[in-house]
Amino acid sequence: MIDAADRATLLGLARRSIEAWLQGAPAPAVPTAAALSMPAGAFVTLHVHGDLRGCIGHVEADKPLVDVVRDCAVSAASADPRFPPLSSNELPALRIEISVLSAFEPVHTMEDIEIGRDGLIVEQGWRRGLLLPQVAPEWGWDVRAFVMHTCRKAGLPADAWPSRGATLTKFQAEVFGEAEEGRSS
Repeated sequence: MIDAADRATLLGLARRSIEAWLQGAPAPAVPTAAALSMPAGAFVTLHVHGDLRGCIGHVEADKPLVDVVRDCAVSAASADPRFPPLSSNELPALRIEISVLSAFEPVHTMEDIEIGRDGLIVEQGWRRGLLLPQVAPEWGWDVRAFVMHTCRKAGLPADAWPSRGATLTKFQAEVFGEAEEGRSS
């Protein structure tokens, strides 16, 4: 669990990193708190006026969380292929959400998946798709639809798991973000 102070630190770091990138300035220094220096995977999701504006993550827990958040914040603002780079005039309406990933567990049956709690990763060969735990409830998907959309995200047929040999993994995420007024929640 990430306490309220560390959540605020990570959200502030994400925002300062995006602002520095927009200004062409060096990335901000990362905090040295022990909890934030632990290796973890995470995603940074950006919304402007409530609409998705970018989402980039680092799945493996092989870098300190602060580095992952800093790097993913800038990548979400500048390199999500679905969107043009963020502009400085969007900053006042920008809201940041961070999802810190748990360890991964293999999925054996659909009953292993709980909507709203679990995120999914499907893999087959070099193809890989990931959907965060909050996606299925946002779209009103049941477990079957969630699995199908995760397969499609990987560029696989919707029935790649289990009928076509893809592997499916689940994880949980600690999700927190800025409220409309820019405070953490």
